[in-house]
Order: sequence, then C-alpha cells, then structure tokens
Amino acid sequence: MDLGLSGKRALVTGGSHGIGLATAKALVAEGCDVAICSRNEERLAGAAKILKLSGRTIIAAPCDVHAPADIQRFCAEVTKAWGGVDILVNNVGGGGRWGKESIEATEERVWTEVFEKNALAAIRFTTYFLPYMRAKKWGRVVTVTSRYGREGGGRPWFNMAKAAQTSMMKTLGMNHDLAGAGITFNSVAPGHIMIPGTGLEDQMKKDPAGFKAFLDAECPLGRAGSPEEVGAVIAFVCSAQASLINGAAIAVDGGESRAF
Repeated sequence: MDLGLSGKRALVTGGSHGIGLATAKALVAEGCDVAICSRNEERLAGAAKILKLSGRTIIAAPCDVHAPADIQRFCAEVTKAWGGVDILVNNVGGGGRWGKESIEATEERVWTEVFEKNALAAIRFTTYFLPYMRAKKWGRVVTVTSRYGREGGGRPWFNMAKAAQTSMMKTLGMNHDLAGAGITFNSVAPGHIMIPGTGLEDQMKKDPAGFKAFLDAECPLGRAGSPEEVGAVIAFVCSAQASLINGAAIAVDGGESRAF
C-alpha cells in the first residue's frame, strides 16, 4: 500500500534506537526525509548511517529533551533546513523503571523528571511545529505513549506522564481550528516491546524461565512485541489514508492491556 508520504518531512524524537529508529526506517521507506535526535551521539551516528542508505535526506543531531534550550536549538536547525516538518513523532520518553517500589522513598525529582521527559517534551516539540503545519494545511502528530497511558498500573510517575500525553493528543484532536487545518493528533500505546539494551532484555537474560512465565501471564501472544511492529502502525497513522484517525489512543500491545 502506498501511504502517500513521499516527499514529506518527518521528525522522530529519540530516533536513534528502538521504536524511534524503527519508525524512522518505516517513514524513509515510504519516501520521507527524516530528522532524528538523541542524547547518545554514538548511537545517533549509527542510526543516521543506516537511514541514509535509503537515499533520503537525513538530519541527525544531539538533543537533551530535559533542556528546553536544546529542543529550541534542534527544532531551529530542522526549520532552517526544511522550513518545518509535516510529521512529528514524539517518541522520546521513558521512566517506567525509575524510582523505587516504595512511593514514599521515591524523591520528588523522579516525578518531575519523568513528566518533563515525556509530557513536557511532547508539548515543546508539538507547539514549535504547529504553525508550519497550519500554514501547509496538513500535518500529523503522533505521540508514543504506553498501555499505562490508557489504564491504571505501572509506577505512578510514569503512568501520570503517559496519561498526560494521551490526554494532550485527544484534546488537540478535538480542536476544530487545528483539525480544520488538516492536522491530526494521535497516540500509539505500546505494551511490552523487546528493545536491545533495555530493562526487558536485562530481565530476560537474568532469569529466562521467569521471563517466559511473565510473558505467558501478561501477553496473550506469549511474546513481547518488536519495535518494527510499532513503527509500522505509526507510519500508517501518519499516512494520507489515515486522515479520519484523529484523537485516538491506539493500543499496539498484542492484547495485553485491560482497557477497551
């Protein structure tokens, strides 16, 4: 299926690995030019090398989303090159394993840092590029949330931040002015995704039998998902064919979440 994205310009935050890189690959395969950012410059360079094999224009620059000035600098760099972006994928985030099991023993900074890395970063990138999308009368904003952005569970600081992202996308999607300008806003909510170098992989290596029991109990498919499976959904949500999908929170979790 031709997604109608050839020639579009996309920005994927946290695009150097995992879901972000898989999404960037899916978008360049559809003919998009793609900008990615990450704090890890070595991983960023490796991702850029892979993406440039597509023959599309790739912008890759370091960015610490905890620093508003860094976000402004990176967005300005992309804008100088392209004038703006047609597609924004707010992928950067995390914090689901931060803090302690005890709520009382977890410092307040964990709550604020997780909220900033997820919700505030998405707000800052989104508001920066909305004027360009409005002027073009076309745009796609997709925010990668979590099953915990749709239901209870998980550590509360992470759940709160992801629920805030989900609420933001729904509320912006309901805005007649923005929707009338051809801009859609959606969240994609993954479940357990196997990403190299993350806590899930560590859990598998430390206790393979226990990890299998965990997957059997939590995941109806009996396995974790892959970044590519999430990236494929994100690419479709960005497509011309997905113009009626707006304000949705789309579960990509193999059926593991409890929410409808």
